[in-house]
Amino acid sequence: MTSASSRAFAGAAPWIFVVLWSTGFIVARYATRDADPLAFLAVRLAVAALVLALIAIATKAPRPSRPAIGWSAVAGFGIHALYLGGVFIAIDLGLPSGVSALIGGLHPVVTALAGGPLLGERLTRIQWVGVGFGFIGVVAVVAERLGDPSLSVPVAAVVSVSLATIGMSAGTLVQRRRCANVPLLWGTVAQYGVSASVLAVVAIATRQASIAFTPTTLWSLAWSVGVLSITAVLTMLWLLQHRAAASVSSLFFLFPALSAVEAAMLFGERLPIAAIVGFGVAIAGVALVTRSAQR
Repeated sequence: MTSASSRAFAGAAPWIFVVLWSTGFIVARYATRDADPLAFLAVRLAVAALVLALIAIATKAPRPSRPAIGWSAVAGFGIHALYLGGVFIAIDLGLPSGVSALIGGLHPVVTALAGGPLLGERLTRIQWVGVGFGFIGVVAVVAERLGDPSLSVPVAAVVSVSLATIGMSAGTLVQRRRCANVPLLWGTVAQYGVSASVLAVVAIATRQASIAFTPTTLWSLAWSVGVLSITAVLTMLWLLQHRAAASVSSLFFLFPALSAVEAAMLFGERLPIAAIVGFGVAIAGVALVTRSAQR
């Protein structure tokens, strides 16, 4: 890759990741029609690990050291097993998407707070303003749903999505601190292999191991593996190798609004003005964090 194409990819990578990863919330609605959430996730990550391993072997990709594989597994446990598993369980338990999005929106804030003492990546004042704008944007997107008087918030679901948020933040920090130089392909294989094993054990233990390979399930699996687990995640891990953790995490502020737009287009859901305004505020916040970090 030439220097010009490298710069072009570096500029486009955050937005490629945002657009692709946001589709995961839509795909989850299809994926869980004929499959238990944890069973689907376990199969998805196992298939992704196999595909990446075959690519790594075919391209003779460099292999990481054993300690590097261990740290990759730890990071993957937080990013994939805890985060994805926690979110899917919370949704399965009936947590409203607005509450899930609001708690998930705390991930960039937690990462920004912890990044200073743990990584030495301290935010400037303007970046903190950007973090504030991003979280306000998330609140604006989900405000209408949070104001629903009939809203039911199961305690177990809140605990689950909170653990997911902590897992993603912890995994992001470990990835940034310990895995910055780990070869992407084999490092990601380690992440997926460990996460798939953990989710499979939990699925069996909780009797959520049912999966029917219907056309909807197979389509969801193909999209989840090719677009989400390979393209989007490799882009995110590349970003974490080249940018501050808070800068990458701030991109998560955009997912609730993008998911709302996609749901409006695909499922005919209403898109309130507050969500559009929140999207604009979140974009402004992310721009402040990422541009300042690049400078």
